[in-house]
Amino acid sequence: MPQNDVEMIKRIYASFNARDIDAVLAVLSDDVAWANGMEGGHIHGREAVRDYWTRQWAVISPHVEPVAFEKTEDGALAVEVVQSVFDLDGRPLQGQTHGLQDETVTHIFRIEGDKIIRFDIRDGV
Repeated sequence: MPQNDVEMIKRIYASFNARDIDAVLAVLSDDVAWANGMEGGHIHGREAVRDYWTRQWAVISPHVEPVAFEKTEDGALAVEVVQSVFDLDGRPLQGQTHGLQDETVTHIFRIEGDKIIRFDIRDGV
């Protein structure tokens, strides 16, 4: 697995956790397909991702920490993450959103060149 892909993904998580949306959007393809973890399905395009996160961050404060990286058989990058979801005052949420406090899930990134073209969520690691 290309080390630069792993480094890019680590930077994305750090930027997401810091709420630096522009840093994340910079590495997404114009027509990225991004999993909507709150409502299901996928959204398409950078601005749709911006809108999705803006809505999400107005009601919850998620934190996602990557703990393992693996190349899949079809060439995607699977990232095991521990996700924690807090209310806007920093209190942990339990079962009120997609996912629970400190839930482990797998994020699947499909990368072409230096851009992410698709992001999926696989529950239940």
